[in-house]
Amino acid sequence: MPSLKSSNTKNNTRRREIIWRYTIVSLGIIFFAGAIAYSAIDTTITHREEWNEKANRDLERIDTIRPQRGDILAADGSVLATNVNFYNIRMDMRASKLMEDSLRIYMPQLCAELAKQGKRTAQQWADILTAQLAKPKDQRTRSLLILDNLTYTESEAVKQYPFFRCSKNTNHTGYTRETRVKRCNPYGQMAARSIGRVSEGDDGKIRGYSGLEYALDSMLYGTPGIARKVPLTHRIENWTDVPAIPGHTLRTTIDISMQDIVENSLNEMLIETEAEWGTCILMDVATGDIKAISNLERDSTSGRYIEAMNYALLGFEPGSVMKTMSMVLALEKGYVRSLDEVYNIGGSLVFGGGNPIKDSHSPASLPVGRFLEYSSNIGMTKLVAPHYRDNPNGFKEDLAKLGFLDKFNTGIAGERTPFFPYLDIKDGGLVSLGREVYGYSSLIPPLYTCAFYNAVANDGKFVRPRLVSCITTPRGDSILPVTYVREQMCTPEHARMVRDMLRQVITGQGGTAKMLRNDLVAIAGKTGTSKVANEVKRDKNGKVIPGTPKGYIQGAYRLAFCGFFPYEKPKYTCMVMISRPAPQFRSAGNTSGIVLKNIALKMYSRGMLDNHSEYRDGMPPRGPRPTIQASDANTTNSIKNMLGVTTVNRIVPAPARNGLPDVRGLGVRQAIACLEKSGYNVSISGAGYVKEQTPAPGTAAKKGTRVRLTLTN
Repeated sequence: MPSLKSSNTKNNTRRREIIWRYTIVSLGIIFFAGAIAYSAIDTTITHREEWNEKANRDLERIDTIRPQRGDILAADGSVLATNVNFYNIRMDMRASKLMEDSLRIYMPQLCAELAKQGKRTAQQWADILTAQLAKPKDQRTRSLLILDNLTYTESEAVKQYPFFRCSKNTNHTGYTRETRVKRCNPYGQMAARSIGRVSEGDDGKIRGYSGLEYALDSMLYGTPGIARKVPLTHRIENWTDVPAIPGHTLRTTIDISMQDIVENSLNEMLIETEAEWGTCILMDVATGDIKAISNLERDSTSGRYIEAMNYALLGFEPGSVMKTMSMVLALEKGYVRSLDEVYNIGGSLVFGGGNPIKDSHSPASLPVGRFLEYSSNIGMTKLVAPHYRDNPNGFKEDLAKLGFLDKFNTGIAGERTPFFPYLDIKDGGLVSLGREVYGYSSLIPPLYTCAFYNAVANDGKFVRPRLVSCITTPRGDSILPVTYVREQMCTPEHARMVRDMLRQVITGQGGTAKMLRNDLVAIAGKTGTSKVANEVKRDKNGKVIPGTPKGYIQGAYRLAFCGFFPYEKPKYTCMVMISRPAPQFRSAGNTSGIVLKNIALKMYSRGMLDNHSEYRDGMPPRGPRPTIQASDANTTNSIKNMLGVTTVNRIVPAPARNGLPDVRGLGVRQAIACLEKSGYNVSISGAGYVKEQTPAPGTAAKKGTRVRLTLTN
């Protein structure tokens, strides 16, 4: 039995331990209480003015809320330009609770997963992460870029990577996601120059710098909002005083299917002729709607043709397509007494001095009604130029009265009006006048040529070209009406006369575009060939640099064709210009003219000229789709399920070499392009990819044969 003295000793020892613990806890509480009191006194009394000033700065700060940029749509509502959120994934290597041991354990697996993205190897990723972990924590980066430009789904998938899936707490993994808004064009380069591009300024604002994006930037950008800080019970929060108003949505006149036809047709000819660049405009006769516009230029690096400078809006010497304008003017001014009046053409003509004007197509004499058919430089000069001998600038003035020099205000940035220089009789003005009449000594944008021919096709009604048909605002839709440069540029009778002359360019004995004859779509139009002038180089003051070569580049030409179809009831006007093709291509009819012909025939084949076509009845959904190698139905369905799509494009490994091409397994777009390029017409039934074709692949068939395609999903 323990003694009483021993028991008291133990109790005293326990009491002293308890008192010691209470003393330590009490001192800790007193210390923290003192620190809190000191901090409170320092904040509210000692440095009160500084903290009040900081709070006032925060509360007085006004933040700008950036608005959502408006979309640009095609005529059918398809999106041509829109805002899309993309995400960058970063790692905060200084996160307070970063699980460094786990990161080291999972590093090989994480690096292997990141290496699949192709930007770095697994070893490179391992070196980067190891180097970060080797640094003191306060010297590591807070924003190590892991992956960029991901969709939301892709960014969520990164959370399931090794190490990142160890914890949902981002403070443990360092996972951070930043949002970036990018302007995207779902149809890629389609009409890219006319739609335009945007750029992000130093202030973070996204603004347009070309095309519609630039010209209509104020409408697309929207109205910024205003936010400020407000004090709540426990914290300071952002408060929206004025909400941002999204930008307007613009509906353009672009038809996706027609744009596809135009771009493919132009691209094929540029490849064949090895040209420097080409431009093509397709316009609706009645409304002036620009249904398609393409500007393709050879890329010096890849050799492919890509959307580049908007040549449709730049001025060039037009060549003989200008003769149509001169003929309309001659009819309106009464210079033509009779279309049967015969002029002596001869071998050459000197007008106002200078080099003689020559004809390469015309016989010794011609009636006025056949000047365009034979593309007579001498005939047009004799018909028009003498009437302006005393006032050479009168030719330009009378064209202006027709509306030809008015600005169209299509909404496309960079639009230019035709340029005719001031002519001085004492300084070669008459020489320039004679050249202006048949397409030289002036600069005409292809868009203006197209619009003028469109007026001829439209019985003289000079409708204003437009690329925007509707503006959608928060208050509703604003439909833009059809407007006119001139209600009546010329009389309907004179327009009919010129249409007949332009038809003779294709059907007449001396026609310069006889190669455009066909049995399906009647075409009328005019060829134009012009030499390419040396570029005039100027210094910063605008003065010509000494030694700059003058005149024209030897053997360099621009080939143009402008016309409309169907001739009997014009529905579309088309202008094509191709610059500096290979030397063996010197005929505008065989190059630019063929582009227009191919466009007309493809539109006919697809039922776009008010004719029936099974293609339109069974047209599959539009829009970009994945392309896969042709395979059996089960594999195709598996791929579609994996990608989350309902339709795909399919390619066939080995098409037939002889006879009809084998397009089985192709998507409808590729199948039609392949058959039309080979000279066949196409009719479609069903949707999806081609299951059967009649006649069978390899069958010997004449050009123009209709091939029936049966499609299936």
